[in-house]
Amino acid sequence: MSEFITFFRTQLFEKIKMGDSISGKIRQRITKGKAGKIYFAKDFNDLGNSEIINRALSRLENNKILIRLSQGIYLYPIVDKELGVFYPAPDTIAKAIAKRDNVRILPTGSHAMNLLGLSTQVSMNVVYHTDGTPRKIKIGKRKITFKKASPRNFEYKGTIIPLIVSALKEIGKDNVSAEQLKQLEQILSQSEEKKILLNDANHAPAWIKKNILPLINKL
Repeated sequence: MSEFITFFRTQLFEKIKMGDSISGKIRQRITKGKAGKIYFAKDFNDLGNSEIINRALSRLENNKILIRLSQGIYLYPIVDKELGVFYPAPDTIAKAIAKRDNVRILPTGSHAMNLLGLSTQVSMNVVYHTDGTPRKIKIGKRKITFKKASPRNFEYKGTIIPLIVSALKEIGKDNVSAEQLKQLEQILSQSEEKKILLNDANHAPAWIKKNILPLINKL
């Protein structure tokens, strides 16, 4: 019995020792990087198995090196002495998740409008279309939702037209104002090549194409 206890204690000590070593390596890798960066547990798979990695990340969280945004998602924070922690925008977090999972995402609804400057409303819950796995992720008081979408939503070559399509769908066919079109004209003039814009406009719904083609042709 005593031999079993000794063996168990030895194994436990070795695990703790290994965890401390990996925690130190992760800490070194993180602190050499840029503050404000988002990390995932899988970023450190080269250092050990998932159990040890998760334990090491929890230790770094307890030591205030990392902030846990959600399960398996951590932030190496930018901290101001007066203002506190600067959290990344939901779009930054969503893009990091999409990159990790090697999927495409597209902002929808009021969030797309906000990104284009067509609305000043900041939603606590942002929604993205994705060609990956649908899921909901809670980040503090905010929620990021990934909704499975048709491949048709990802036929665009550029990034600005699909964002405009999402925003205009939210506004509605009969509610697009001259002021909003003026804002879109300014955005289009600073975005991708005209050839890409024209190509992508042809994939948009007919009523949206009718609104944005004249803006593109002015470029």
